[in-house]
Amino acid sequence: MGFRGQILLILISITFTAYQTVFDHKPFFTLDFLIFTLIAWLVGGQYDLARYYAKKARKNLESYKQLIESFPEAVFIHSEKEIIYINNAALEIMGASDKKQIIGRPLFDFVHIEYINRMMERVKQAKKIKQPLNNTEIRVKRPDGTSFFFEVSSLAIVFDEKKAILSIGRDVTERKEQTDRLLQKSEKLALLGQMAAGIAHEIRNPLTSIKGFIQLFKADNLKEEYVDIVLSELERINSIVGEFLVLAKPSAAVFKEQDIRSLIKDVVTLINTQSILNNVQIFVEFDSGLPMVSCEEKQLKQVFLNLLKNSIEAMPNGGRIDVSVKQSDPGKISIKVKDQGVGIPKERIPSLGEPFYTTKEKGTGLGLMTCFKIIESHHGELRIDSQMNIGTTIEVILPTINQPYLKSSYSYN
Repeated sequence: MGFRGQILLILISITFTAYQTVFDHKPFFTLDFLIFTLIAWLVGGQYDLARYYAKKARKNLESYKQLIESFPEAVFIHSEKEIIYINNAALEIMGASDKKQIIGRPLFDFVHIEYINRMMERVKQAKKIKQPLNNTEIRVKRPDGTSFFFEVSSLAIVFDEKKAILSIGRDVTERKEQTDRLLQKSEKLALLGQMAAGIAHEIRNPLTSIKGFIQLFKADNLKEEYVDIVLSELERINSIVGEFLVLAKPSAAVFKEQDIRSLIKDVVTLINTQSILNNVQIFVEFDSGLPMVSCEEKQLKQVFLNLLKNSIEAMPNGGRIDVSVKQSDPGKISIKVKDQGVGIPKERIPSLGEPFYTTKEKGTGLGLMTCFKIIESHHGELRIDSQMNIGTTIEVILPTINQPYLKSSYSYN
C-alpha cells in the first residue's frame, strides 16, 4: 500500500505554514500546524487505504473476468434485469459480433415471451436461496431474431460491487429436438393404433345400418323413414371424420396475452342460445384482480365450448351450470365448470380423454381428448370430479402473466 495521499497532504500543510511564516512572520511550529499535519496524516492514510482496496478490487474483478472467459459454457451476468457482462462463449452462442450488442440491454429482450415468467421466478429464487439453482430450460432470442433452447443454472453473486445473478448454461436445441422427435414418434404410433381401432369400430356401426337399408332398397322396399335413417348415419360418419381431422390437423398456435374474463364471456354468449333451448342457465362469477394469461385464444375458446356443451348435454331435463374464475395459487388461475348433470362413475373418470372412450350414447371422446391436448400445450391442467346423479365439476388450471389489475367481481346469467 502506498503513502502518496499522506505525503501529498502533509506537503500541502507544510507549504501553507511556510507561506504564513515568510509573509505573515508567524512561528512555523504552532498548535495549528501540528493539528493540520495530524489531520493531513489521517485523511491521507484513509485516501491511500481506499486507493489500495479499489486497486485490489479492480485486480480481483479482472481475475474474475479472466476466469469467466475461460469457461467453455456461456455465462451471462445480469443486475436489475440488465445484462452487465457476458463471456466469449455467450457472445458466440448469441451469434453477436460485439459484446456491446448484448451488454447494457434488458435481460428480457433476449427471453422468449413464453419463458419470461419462468425466468423472473428463477431470478427471485436465486436471490432468495443464495445457492446454485437446478438446471432449467428457457428459450433465448438472438439479436438476429433466431432462437435456441438454453439449459441454464443461476446463482446470486456480487460483480463489480453490484448484486447480480450469474447464469451459466449451454445450447440444448439439438438435443431437445431429437428428444421431442422420439417422443412424438412414439406417441403418434401409439395414438395411431388407438385411433385406427376406434375409427374402424365407430364407422362400422353406421355402415352396417346403411348396408342393410340399401339391401331393402334393392328389394323395392323403399320407405321415406329409411332414407332419413341412411342420411342420419352418413352424417354420423361425416361427424366422426370431421372430429378426427380437427384433432389431427397441425396448427401454428400464436400465444398472446389475453383477459380470461373476456374470453369466457365470449364463449358463454356463443353457447347461450343452445343452453336456453335446453332449459339450462349459465351463471358466471369472476374474482377481482384476475391476472392475464398467455394463450391461443381460439384453442381455449374451443376447450370451454366443449366443456359447456358437455355440461348442457349431461342435463337432459335442464338445470344450472356455474362457472367460477379465480386465482387459485400464485401464478395460476382456476376456471371451474360445475353442472347438475347425471354424473360420471368414478371408475370411468381415469379413462376420459382417451380417443373413442365416451359416456355419451353417440359420442366419440375426441372432443374431450382435444381439450386435454390444448390445455397440455398451454402448460396447464384439466381435472375432473363427478358424483352420480349430483353433477360434474371440471377444473382448468392455467399459468398466468404477472400483470394483475383490479376490477369488481360480478355474475350474470
